[in-house]
Amino acid sequence: MVRIRHLGTMLRTISICAYIAMGLSLVALVPLHALFSANPVVIGFQVAALQLLLWARFTFGWRSYHVAATPTEGGLVMSGPYRYIRHPIYASMCVLGWAGILAHLSWSAGICGVALVLTGLVRIFCEEKLVSRRYPEYAEYATRTWRLVPYVF
Repeated sequence: MVRIRHLGTMLRTISICAYIAMGLSLVALVPLHALFSANPVVIGFQVAALQLLLWARFTFGWRSYHVAATPTEGGLVMSGPYRYIRHPIYASMCVLGWAGILAHLSWSAGICGVALVLTGLVRIFCEEKLVSRRYPEYAEYATRTWRLVPYVF
């Protein structure tokens, strides 16, 4: 029992670090002038990413927000964008960042983009492990939804 609690604590700590790193990866694009663009295609992708983020957040409801990947009370959310992808907020963060990066290609922006995706994946795997321990139905839900990108991953 102690080992299981220790694993949960470790996963939450890793998830916090990954979440902070995701945020820093996006913020680091601002001084590089690689986050926003005047290009209408980039703006379209970024507006769509923000809409996905808001849709996911509103679908999730008024549950408390945790920086740590801590499963919330109230059952597993499987409606709204969660009907198609398990992590729409992280997907929106990646689309937001990568739309800007692709419009302003540079090594430093690319490194921020890779960090954004890798730390997002760390966060996702920690969160999935914790949620599956809390909600046994998560395993079945995971078989019928995409993790981040429909028809890809």
